[in-house]
Amino acid sequence: MRFFRVLVCAAALGASTWHAAHAQSAAADCGPPLLPQLCVDFDASRSVDAAAGNLVYRWHMGDSTTLSGFTINHCYKRRARYQVVLDVEVSATGEVRRAEKTFEVDLVTQPVINFSFPATTVHVGQAIAFDALDSGLPTCQNIAYIWDFRDGTTQQGHRIEHTFRRAGRYAVRLSLRGYGPGDCADSHCATREVVVVP
Repeated sequence: MRFFRVLVCAAALGASTWHAAHAQSAAADCGPPLLPQLCVDFDASRSVDAAAGNLVYRWHMGDSTTLSGFTINHCYKRRARYQVVLDVEVSATGEVRRAEKTFEVDLVTQPVINFSFPATTVHVGQAIAFDALDSGLPTCQNIAYIWDFRDGTTQQGHRIEHTFRRAGRYAVRLSLRGYGPGDCADSHCATREVVVVP
């Protein structure tokens, strides 16, 4: 049979760029919360060779799911490490080239920066609970959760309470400071606005 080559572009949605885009210093402006990414895209359309005949692409996603097509999108149900295996079948002969390509999908080591509070509009003097939820830096040994309320006060902790003393709009910032060797990023942060009324 004719030899053919498979070229595949693979990307966890957002995961391929999270490290560069979200490794920020504490003094830098922060973006919106960075949520867990559970979806991946694979694109093998550039490998299509008309001379090789019709090819069937079967993707074994590592979670008992099998998909077919040149381009696929798949969302996993939980954060884990998965091995994606691509089989290619030559329609004219029925020959199947098993494990033509394999890919490692790592949904574990990506950072998550997210936090919640009861309402986006609160009153002066009202105690508000802020929760860092599932925020974390998995590649770090120790993490500090630092809250900056933009009213001159900061606090540390995974879950804290804060009371605003003046009305206004506050871009509350949660910073995660990571400590550890290797790929541990030193800081990531996210902001959300709180409106304080009299």
